[in-house]
Amino acid sequence: MARSSNIEAISAAFVTARSEAAAVRDFPGTLPETLTEAYGVQDRSIAAWGDDVAGWKIGMIPPGFRSKAGAERLAGPIFARQIIQDRPGLVHSMPVFEGGFAAVEAEFVFRLKSGLDPAAPVTPESVSDIIAALHVGVEIASSPFAGINDLGPMSVVSDFGNNNGLIVGGEIADWQSVAPENLPARVDIDGVTVGEASAGAIPGGPLGALCFLVELCRVRGIALKEGDYISTGAATGVHEAAIGASSIADFGPHGQIALHLVAAEGAVPAKVTA
Repeated sequence: MARSSNIEAISAAFVTARSEAAAVRDFPGTLPETLTEAYGVQDRSIAAWGDDVAGWKIGMIPPGFRSKAGAERLAGPIFARQIIQDRPGLVHSMPVFEGGFAAVEAEFVFRLKSGLDPAAPVTPESVSDIIAALHVGVEIASSPFAGINDLGPMSVVSDFGNNNGLIVGGEIADWQSVAPENLPARVDIDGVTVGEASAGAIPGGPLGALCFLVELCRVRGIALKEGDYISTGAATGVHEAAIGASSIADFGPHGQIALHLVAAEGAVPAKVTA
């Protein structure tokens, strides 16, 4: 299949499946050979989706896939209607795809006050200047394709980075003075602890993840902007869960986020035919 036709076919299949909350049994089309091609699928799907990008998720590429991918991390869009603001006492109903993949991830989330000047070098110090706040959060990773992670980063990137929502929790006061190792995170699912770590488990810490995203967006011609939320990576791991599961992400002194997973019933319609 020609590269452009393959990109169109993959994008159309995932956009349709997400719009209809329908499972995808097999990867549609031919798996992209490079991350560049996979991001081409993602770009086409973003253009077709009926919502605005209001942030980005960052994920680690498993070691066994890094050599072929030529990267350690990947990214995907988070859409405005899928960003939920937490309040104490709330239990969020978060949709995931029945017959697909679903997981809960404890995250540390930057809110930006601007993009980085295109002429500025990308360093932890320079990206610190574009951050308005650091929050705790939970990413819902979900795809209509159950095997999305098994096929590696080209598969994940091709389906919106495997994102299906972000809960933004409380702001971490004076975060610049707190070492990543002192920002704890724990995830419980149905009363069982499935992961416990800190922001220090993210290579380079959250700032290292943001540096990656700024550089990737420059290559892709994407402008980060004021108000964007950047979910910096699964601090405690990717914790698969079933529809009906309840979860609590506990960030110690920075609060908890409670949720349960429900079956998606259809999403925002596409803008155009993908």
